[in-house]
Amino acid sequence: MQIRKHILFILFSLLGLTIFSLGQPKGSLFIIGGGERSPDLTKELVSTANLRPGDYIAVLTMATSLPEQSTSLISNQLSEFCKNRISTFNFSKEQANDDLIRIDSVRNARLVYITGGDQNKFMNVVHGSKLYEALHYAYKNGATISGTSAGAAVMSKIMITGSQKETGTAGDFKVIKKGNVITAEGMGLLTNTIIDQHFIMRSRYNRLLSVLGDYPDKMVVGIDESTAIVVKNKIAKVIGQSQVVVISNPKKIKTFNNNKLSFKNARFSLYMPGEQFAIN
Repeated sequence: MQIRKHILFILFSLLGLTIFSLGQPKGSLFIIGGGERSPDLTKELVSTANLRPGDYIAVLTMATSLPEQSTSLISNQLSEFCKNRISTFNFSKEQANDDLIRIDSVRNARLVYITGGDQNKFMNVVHGSKLYEALHYAYKNGATISGTSAGAAVMSKIMITGSQKETGTAGDFKVIKKGNVITAEGMGLLTNTIIDQHFIMRSRYNRLLSVLGDYPDKMVVGIDESTAIVVKNKIAKVIGQSQVVVISNPKKIKTFNNNKLSFKNARFSLYMPGEQFAIN
């Protein structure tokens, strides 16, 4: 009887582990804060993707106004560390639903790289499309999804657009206030985290703290230039040359004087390369 109970316990435990693993993406996210990519950073990207002979890389250039230049730069960098085929895709909104052959190529890529530029331009093409579904399929089934600058911003479900309500344009955020940062729906590869990029170099604290006031149940992450986080199994590891700021869990949120923001006792962490934190 005891042996039978022991066997049943093991079987249920294994079933629980299987169900848990089915809910976890098998792939990785390689989220770069923009700026220059060192050879070591590119080498780490290739290593994270674990490219095998026959695997290929898909570069998505919909965010940039200079697709040829962006493709040439990342292709040359990647080619220093791998010999895998690199294919470039610059989908239109219509092609993101109708070009099934190229969509399938993205679905089966081992590494997908999203260039910088304008995250809104990228999501205007991808949102609600078959290409969107293909990217999620690739990530769930073992692909590494990477992006820099705008390509980093799109990783979040809640995406910082770069614009603000106070001025109606992009640019410097002069105040920390509730309801000022314009957000939109991103790729949702991270569901409870909001990404900002070029963070320390461009002093984007006002923007990110404002976003935290709007979404206090989320964790906000500012990635500096020449720096990345590698996300696998809900753990983010910092790599590169600079730091990553993580802020979450603000208390006693209040507003005053035209929605300027006040809160208490938020968790604040500043991570350097090699350090890790939980993320999802």
